[in-house]
Amino acid sequence: MQRPGRLRSLSVELEQGGAWGSGELLRGLVRLELRGALSIRALEVLAQGRATVHWLESLSVGLNTVYRDYTAYQTFLHRRSRLIPDNGEVTILQAGRHEFPFTFQLPETLATSFEGKHGSIRYWVKAKLHRPWATVRKVKKEFTVIEPIDINTPALLAPQAGAKEKLARAWYCNRGQVSVTAKIDRKGYTPGEVIPIFAEIDNGTSRAVVPKAAIVQTQTFIARGTKKQKKAVVTTIVGDSIAAGKREVWHGRALKIPPVGPSILQCRIIQVEYSLKVCVDIPGTSKLLLELPLVIGTIPLHPFGSRTSSVSSQYSVNLDWLSPIPEQPEAPPEYSAVVSSPEAEQSLAPPCRSELGGILEGPFFAYIQEFRFRPPPLYSEIDPNPPSADIRPRCMTC
Repeated sequence: MQRPGRLRSLSVELEQGGAWGSGELLRGLVRLELRGALSIRALEVLAQGRATVHWLESLSVGLNTVYRDYTAYQTFLHRRSRLIPDNGEVTILQAGRHEFPFTFQLPETLATSFEGKHGSIRYWVKAKLHRPWATVRKVKKEFTVIEPIDINTPALLAPQAGAKEKLARAWYCNRGQVSVTAKIDRKGYTPGEVIPIFAEIDNGTSRAVVPKAAIVQTQTFIARGTKKQKKAVVTTIVGDSIAAGKREVWHGRALKIPPVGPSILQCRIIQVEYSLKVCVDIPGTSKLLLELPLVIGTIPLHPFGSRTSSVSSQYSVNLDWLSPIPEQPEAPPEYSAVVSSPEAEQSLAPPCRSELGGILEGPFFAYIQEFRFRPPPLYSEIDPNPPSADIRPRCMTC
């Protein structure tokens, strides 16, 4: 029977759970559990973070198949701390528990933790125990980074608008034209918010068409000058069918953003981008597609109105052609139609720490808490405080 070693366990513990951001302090400790006295030559701890991209592509050469490898790396974090320095002497630790605290200052620029099909962005702390005449014992603990994105900036508060048109053809016959114009009030949103979509769809064809809107996530992986993309629909809404020769107008049609990871814009080899796509299904031909860029942030819109007139006015010139689209939003939908049922809200709410277990300790596609809003006021076209008939109208020339 093999005699148990003197080292019972080697572990890394971090001071707080959840996630870290750029510029923060990462604190923790290395814990040793010893059955008996142990000779140690050195103990060091490293904090590391790296983006990795990898995929294979096959190429047929005659009767053979050749695989081309695409791999790329980008380092975001590399820090080292020597808890017991290797100075040529041996340190003897007695039986029991020994804890060695450490602190790392995270860099000012990091990328959000990410797991994808062709790449990942991961962060971890690794401890190395060096003993005389023995193999190096290693232990690693991963942690999550969420890079803050504040949508309260002029670039992300700018309205986004566009227009597209398409001729419907079948057997070289022109069946008419379909056009769509769309606008949203800003570029930056956070999970849980509702995007009001202002759109106008003209159906000049002889058949009915169906408008749709969707939020699409695009993951881009870059290696050796080659890009590989993976797209996924995050959420979608379907409008009413538009009869031939008719027009449909969306006066702020609501599209709610589900809990998703934020945009990743600070990584050279992995990018996560979002867009709002308004498309029209045209029978007998390809879809008409209009795309507006989105940025999913982590810091929500300030409640005291950061969208000033100066920000919106600098884009008013570019939006003159959208003047036929009404600016007055339609009656807000029922609150139950915008915010999910209590059961669904519970399923979307962040799980408690005990339920997560080791999930928050490992890499995952960054979980962002769904922001909640108060119910909108009841909609009414009747003035709740009408002017009194006894009040004499004021003369404007006096």
